[in-house]
Amino acid sequence: MDNHTPLCDHLRATGEWNPNWTPFAELDPVWTEKFMAMGLRPMIAGVLDPKTVEFIAIAVDASCTHMYEPGVRRHIRKALELGATKEEITAVLQLTSVLGIHTMSLGAPILQEELAARSK
Repeated sequence: MDNHTPLCDHLRATGEWNPNWTPFAELDPVWTEKFMAMGLRPMIAGVLDPKTVEFIAIAVDASCTHMYEPGVRRHIRKALELGATKEEITAVLQLTSVLGIHTMSLGAPILQEELAARSK
């Protein structure tokens, strides 16, 4: 089996490697390489400008389903280097924070239904 992993090797060398990826890279380096290539394709394809890519990466890493502080920090730094303003980054974080509203939009109607059913 070919364990050629140039993308993973590059991520390690540039400090962009998330140590949480190491266990599955050790278990299956080829799968990990393919996963990274798929996941990073939109970032390296050049379709979006680099600052927009950093904004999306900030949103993903800061989201309530991910909350990966080292990534948020790294992508904020990179966005600032690319000329992002604190207002732009704040807007990204504000937009991302609304992901948590789904907790209320799912749970509140159920609570109302259950309260109504109890009062009958």
